[in-house]
Amino acid sequence: MRYNRTSKALVLSAALALTLTACGGGGDNAGENGGGDKSKIITANSTEPQNGLLPANTNEVGGGRVMDLLFTGLVSYDLDGKPVNELAESIETEDAQKYTIKIKSGAKFTNGDPITANSFVDAWNFGAAAKNAQLNSYFFESIKGFDKVSAEGATEDTMEGLKVVDDQTFTVELSRAESDFPLRLGYTAFYPLPQAAFDDPKAFGEMPAGNGPYKLAEGGWKHNVSIELVPNEDYAGPREPVNGGVTFKIYSNFDAAYQDLLAENLDVLDQIPPSALQNYKGDLGDRWVNQAYAGNATMTIPSYLPEFKGEAGQMRRQAISMAIDRQQIIDNIFFGGKEVAKEFTSPVLDGYSDSLEGNDVLSFDAAKAKELWDKADKMDKWPEGKAFTITSNIDGAGNKEYITAMANQISNTLGIKAELNPIPTFKEMRTLVGDKKLTGASRAGWQADYPSLYNFLGPLYGTGAGSNDGDYSNPELDKKLAEGLSATSVDEGNKLFNEAQEILLKDLPVVPLWYQAVQGGWSQNVSDVKFGWNGVPVYNTIVGK
Repeated sequence: MRYNRTSKALVLSAALALTLTACGGGGDNAGENGGGDKSKIITANSTEPQNGLLPANTNEVGGGRVMDLLFTGLVSYDLDGKPVNELAESIETEDAQKYTIKIKSGAKFTNGDPITANSFVDAWNFGAAAKNAQLNSYFFESIKGFDKVSAEGATEDTMEGLKVVDDQTFTVELSRAESDFPLRLGYTAFYPLPQAAFDDPKAFGEMPAGNGPYKLAEGGWKHNVSIELVPNEDYAGPREPVNGGVTFKIYSNFDAAYQDLLAENLDVLDQIPPSALQNYKGDLGDRWVNQAYAGNATMTIPSYLPEFKGEAGQMRRQAISMAIDRQQIIDNIFFGGKEVAKEFTSPVLDGYSDSLEGNDVLSFDAAKAKELWDKADKMDKWPEGKAFTITSNIDGAGNKEYITAMANQISNTLGIKAELNPIPTFKEMRTLVGDKKLTGASRAGWQADYPSLYNFLGPLYGTGAGSNDGDYSNPELDKKLAEGLSATSVDEGNKLFNEAQEILLKDLPVVPLWYQAVQGGWSQNVSDVKFGWNGVPVYNTIVGK
């Protein structure tokens, strides 16, 4: 296969292109028609990033949306999820295992350092090495030598599969053939870094020197208040800003953000709160969107909880899943704005199937749920007086409402006490999850990093994966995922990934709930507001009026 700049998108993208259906008014097209105030600073909602702004240590939406504007990698993704070359001059392979990557010359970081092949190789090695404890290290596991640098107590910190040829060229050798490897290269973990990031990672994370369409304003990260970005005048890629900057206002809840939107104190909101879902279209006129995207909502039941181990634990997982009336919650809380999950990925992805063997466990069946719970109880008694808790941050739109409803359904169907365990902020919840200190289930979900079924599977359920919140491990699943990655065609890979999902439908490390749709809105002060394949606003194309 050959990937080069002569085609706008990488070859594989044709098979993986997404089909998104967007509804809502578009307003006028001031930006597209060359008008509008291109000096206006756009304000948008966000949450406080969990960690410092380092590419390999950012795996949540608050930090992710900032990183994708501060940095760019070998490729980026267009509105429909197709890869487009950014720093890549060419990405070539003969066997889908050994890749030669050439980068464009002349690019530099905002601190003036040139971007070379070393900028990528050093960043990827840093991200993979166990001693650096980066959350996204799992994304490098395909590269030959990852096992030696990622093992606990490893002293090696460079992967043998990465070689610098010259300033503009490096090679990547994978442990096995993986035909979708180029698709991943637009994800945050694969961004390049300057030397300053390795000299003092903590300081760099507070004031990163990136290479993307924007840069952090001086003193721009005011923790728990705002993050101010301004255009990077040296950026020369396909995502050139047409506004004067983006300021992310950090909110503790979406109701406050929505009120700011109505008051014209916020330009873009990417999630309408449940309290406004019934009326937001009328409130906003033609300034709203309701669009499917590559994302889902789930509930993690950690594998380290003793009540959910073994055969009895498996039956309890199934019972809880079948005790949830997903459609009732969607209708009553989200006003029909979601779609009941049939598996673990997203309908907008190529290869999706809604008829996998075993997916009846995701259908509401109160009688069957009670039968399974009682059967598990006879094998291994549920602890007397113990509540089934569902941990969630309550600063997100609808979290408190839908989890309370879900807990009530579980209580009424199974005859146990089930309740929300509220955590004030998303950052605090993610810390609790990451430290493996849950005593019950937790709210979860996934927003795609790149357009592939595997992205919803490997990073979340592979043994030791960085986003494997529940510590789930099944060698049979790991083997099936590896087979899917090494498939010679995308279609064959998708078939194997769906077989992997059938294993997950038995084990239920998480309980799939519904597929996401972005329900957002914008103020009268901006135009050209679009939402991408992953549900994130395309900030660089938004202009002021």
